[in-house]
Amino acid sequence: MTKRLAVSKVFLGISLVTGLVLNPLITVQAVENKNNDKPYTIASKAHKYVSHSYQNGELTVTTTLGDVTFSALNDSAIEAVFNAKQATVSATNLPSYTISETHQDHTLLFSKKSTQQGNVLVGSAGNMRVEITTQPYSVSYFKGKQLLVREEQGFYSGTVIEQHDSQTQTHNVHGVRFNLSDSEQLLGTGERVLGMDRRGHRLPLYNRAHYGYETESVQMNYSLPAVMSNKQYMLLFDNSAKGWVDLAKSEQNVLQFEAVAGRNAYIVIAGDSYPKLIANYTDISGNQPMLPRWAFGNFASRFGYRTQQEVMDTVAKFKALNIPLDSIIIDLYWFGKDIQGHMGNLAWDKDAFPEPEKMLRELRAQGIQPILITEPFILSSSKRWDHAVAQKVLAKNAEGNPKTFDFYFGNTGIVDVFNDTGRNWFNNIYQKLAEQGVQGWWGDLGEPEVHPSDALHTLDNGQQVSADAIHNAYGHQWAKMLFQHLQTTQPEQRPFILMRAGAAGSQRYGMVPWTGDVNRTWGGLKPQVELSLQMGMFGLGYTHSDLGGFAGGEQFNKELYIRWLQYGVFQPIYRPHGQEHIPSEVVFHDKETQDILRKFIELRYQMMPYNYTLAYQNSQSGLPLMRPTFIDDAANTDLSNKDNYLWGDAFFVHPITSANLSSVDVTLPEGVWFNYFTDKKFEGGKTHKVEVNLEQIPVFVKAGAFVPMVEKFQTTQNYSSEHLTLHYWADNQVQTATGSMYEDDGHTMNADKRGEFELLNFAAKQNNSQLGMLLMRQGKGYKGMPKAREVTLKIHNWQQQPKQVKVGDQIIQSYDWNNKNSTLTVKFNWQHQPLTLQVQ
Repeated sequence: MTKRLAVSKVFLGISLVTGLVLNPLITVQAVENKNNDKPYTIASKAHKYVSHSYQNGELTVTTTLGDVTFSALNDSAIEAVFNAKQATVSATNLPSYTISETHQDHTLLFSKKSTQQGNVLVGSAGNMRVEITTQPYSVSYFKGKQLLVREEQGFYSGTVIEQHDSQTQTHNVHGVRFNLSDSEQLLGTGERVLGMDRRGHRLPLYNRAHYGYETESVQMNYSLPAVMSNKQYMLLFDNSAKGWVDLAKSEQNVLQFEAVAGRNAYIVIAGDSYPKLIANYTDISGNQPMLPRWAFGNFASRFGYRTQQEVMDTVAKFKALNIPLDSIIIDLYWFGKDIQGHMGNLAWDKDAFPEPEKMLRELRAQGIQPILITEPFILSSSKRWDHAVAQKVLAKNAEGNPKTFDFYFGNTGIVDVFNDTGRNWFNNIYQKLAEQGVQGWWGDLGEPEVHPSDALHTLDNGQQVSADAIHNAYGHQWAKMLFQHLQTTQPEQRPFILMRAGAAGSQRYGMVPWTGDVNRTWGGLKPQVELSLQMGMFGLGYTHSDLGGFAGGEQFNKELYIRWLQYGVFQPIYRPHGQEHIPSEVVFHDKETQDILRKFIELRYQMMPYNYTLAYQNSQSGLPLMRPTFIDDAANTDLSNKDNYLWGDAFFVHPITSANLSSVDVTLPEGVWFNYFTDKKFEGGKTHKVEVNLEQIPVFVKAGAFVPMVEKFQTTQNYSSEHLTLHYWADNQVQTATGSMYEDDGHTMNADKRGEFELLNFAAKQNNSQLGMLLMRQGKGYKGMPKAREVTLKIHNWQQQPKQVKVGDQIIQSYDWNNKNSTLTVKFNWQHQPLTLQVQ
């Protein structure tokens, strides 16, 4: 158990005693804090203004302690970088891993309005500006007239003391401090289970696995040195090193980031809404590329398939039971018969997989995409150890030899992905596997799971840095390596890269994160919405869970399994995965479980056009697929809801996370909502008691929503939207509505940028018993695009039989109006010309 420690720290202006959480690699023992964690201050040196210059669109302010350079990254984001006169930590010239390559040169300059007004320097970018008061020195950020945030003491350096067992470690750190307002709530800091508002915590910034977590976790696989305020700004500490973030835990209304190495820099981002704030952030850090369409289908996965025959038999079982499937993931037994001793072989174990290329061909012929696990650890007992050592691809020790250490899987070294030598060696392995037919890549243990502080990595410029300096960028750099390699060797194919650790900005390299080794319990299911929502707000919109849970479990819990996989239909990736003593795959469970979940998996496939459109929106603006209920409500300052969420803009989903429930209280967002399964109408902004059974979870659709769907199918290899069902939920309270559907060939890289797509746009206007619709199409199209579509339009909540239904100039006589469920169905052929529909 971690307890709080007394820590002495000298800031610019104060000396502070605070509490400190654990060193991520060592168990922490308690040390008595005689101040009861109440900070005290002692007068000390602070920044004092000396001079400033405005050159090349950047504003540099020189203080008694160093230079602060302010620059605009876009019209809503400003970066501040501090270069101290006397640096107290190493590797201060590390690159930014957050800022995408397109923004590295700060292409947007401060406007000519950047001036001096008395003793205030002003740097403006669009509607955002930084104001630096020279006497006394202070830095504030504004959006229009609104003060977003102000530095408290600004950039600082000091000392952190950690005590573990009988040892004490002292770290020199640097960082930055900000003032918070009294009522401010804060999202962010990455994967944690703490509630949506992270204020009041002091948290490690160090990627580290938490095996078997449930309803609380302060440290997990994927940390982010970033927060988002309910005042609709974002703060990002642009640093890759081991560190901490204190969210007004140690001092009232003070937010501080600190790290043992790396850049001392931060970015402030503003937005007029949460979607705009996310878009401004991903404009800087990069947008997630579109995934291949098959990634939105069903995955078969477990830890793990031990033989080639077991892989093929599992796929055959899905086919026999008519349960859709698009991919199978092959865990570590592909390179060794045991869990321990083989990691780093990265070559097929021919005893268990005698004909791997034949297996891969047969899988792909059935529409099943094979994915392989890989890890960056090369065991000294592995078949590649000698070659890795000879080629000098591993991180080093102080003597220049491979740094070796022990962990669960054996004695090992780690590939140095921060330079071409390590990257080229690793990529050659990936290339050979890709040539055999592997279609997707699972990069596991990339925190890295064990990463000794004295391991040394060599950057491209030849600089050697400690593991602590770049720890949080390891997974990010690994994903970049693989993504760029695949772009070069398979330029027409979209990569699928599944990894559990990265950094701010890893989404631009196609990373698909998951929430780690969650316990196979109700406690493990409960925090999954929180985890995905938190990560999605920071550009990582494909964060998802091991459906059904991964760790532990004495015996199969049928209800838990069903509830988890029902929820999974409305999360970004549908991937059941767990330890093999309880099967992850639905096909190995009883008939009732199969029948219930077959319908949900079929629904996932029928919703492919809607889900694929969410992916397109994410690729354009960073808008997550899973969205918190406050995302479109700028007036809502309460960020705490973690029990339910929006799936796109149409669906509201309330997962069932407790056993034996016959009803659940659901608070719907404002508006008019309909139960998706029954079409029962509900008033938004209120709490409703909703009955549930094992066959359904509460899923609602918003009035005014367009939801495009297709007929049932078994694999995306056979996907077509030629027969399209377009659902619309009508209501008198919604007079106008719009929707869209994005389509391309499902696999071509950058199809959107090349114009090889179609975007179907829908609009509706209702006035009591009259409804008008307009269907339009844009985009130059793509190979295999339907020349026309047979459209089945289903208008829900249509309360009376129409007097007339007209499509274009044609009066439709064969429409169907169902009085019992108030649904109007109209079928017509659409040649993709602008088309009107009128109901009277």
